Amino acid sequence: MNLTRALKLAGGALIIVASINAWSQDTTQSNMSAAPSKSDIRKAHRALSHKVLHALSAGGVDTADIVVMVKEGNSITLVGDARDQQQIDKAGEIAKGVQGVTAVVNNLSVEYAGR
Repeated sequence: MNLTRALKLAGGALIIVASINAWSQDTTQSNMSAAPSKSDIRKAHRALSHKVLHALSAGGVDTADIVVMVKEGNSITLVGDARDQQQIDKAGEIAKGVQGVTAVVNNLSVEYAGR
């Protein structure tokens, strides 16, 4: 009788543990499938934009007239003016090397003295 009672208690404990684990996994999966909020996406885009600007500046590119626009999928567009074509090419190459950037559209133009 004691063996039967012990087996029933052990079986009941296993059922409880299994049901708790199944419940925990279910809630974790529902949290993971939730889409990020627009606010979170904007924050991530802003952070990537600052990261690219910092990399450009550290690489010797004058970023005073450069704007980095981040779009879905972390593709970026460089917009603005640079001193010369070498700065434009350098900016594009540096931006491609920044971690998190998936694509670069380089719309920089040479700044003319008459502007």
